[in-house]
Amino acid sequence: MVLVAHGSRDLRAAAATRALAGAVEAARPGTPVLPSWLDHTDPGPTEVLRGLAAAGHRTAVVVPLLLTAAYHRRVDVPAAVTAARQVAPGLTVRVTDVLGPADGTVDAGLLAGLAGRLAEARPGPVDALVLAAAGTRDARARGSVGRVAAAVADSFGVPCTVSYASAAPPTADVAVTRLRGAGARRVAVVAYFLAPGLFHDSVVAAADRAGAVAVSGPLDDSPELVDLVLRRVDATAAE
Repeated sequence: MVLVAHGSRDLRAAAATRALAGAVEAARPGTPVLPSWLDHTDPGPTEVLRGLAAAGHRTAVVVPLLLTAAYHRRVDVPAAVTAARQVAPGLTVRVTDVLGPADGTVDAGLLAGLAGRLAEARPGPVDALVLAAAGTRDARARGSVGRVAAAVADSFGVPCTVSYASAAPPTADVAVTRLRGAGARRVAVVAYFLAPGLFHDSVVAAADRAGAVAVSGPLDDSPELVDLVLRRVDATAAE
């Protein structure tokens, strides 16, 4: 398996990806699980795939560690796979769905992971939630974030609105302020992030300024995320 993360200048993000790769490998003994990054951190997925081919591997499954099927899934990941195939045509490479909603379906395990991280933040009873995502200009990708927010609302039985750390409004502080202005006394923020970094830090700071009672941590190498990665791999292998 080759896990492909977005990449970040923040070293904590790469460490989280490596930890996830280790956890997935531990859950699937005998299968090498290698991390890679599209930007900022080496190695890239093309380099990793070429290395697997050189070592004699005949098949590989690429898992985009992305929560929306935006530009990186539609362009960057396929380009990296194509580049590897040009040098190693004998390597069969399959690419899984992203970890966010696939075919419009919000995975129950993803929801459980988000709920678990929020429980760790100990928000107590809440009147409303904000799902804080990284942000994208892709309308379809924002739609998938909205579907997750709707599923979170159904799961918790309270309203849940979306906020973004970049590229699209509203920011977390604006979303929290709006909910409080509408009468919600206790608003918590669910972090829709795979790894720590500057975006998550900005969400924490903004939510605190607006009076949120808690902000959850990123999914990192949670058991639910490990299980979701493996199920994405198995679904692709069965096609």
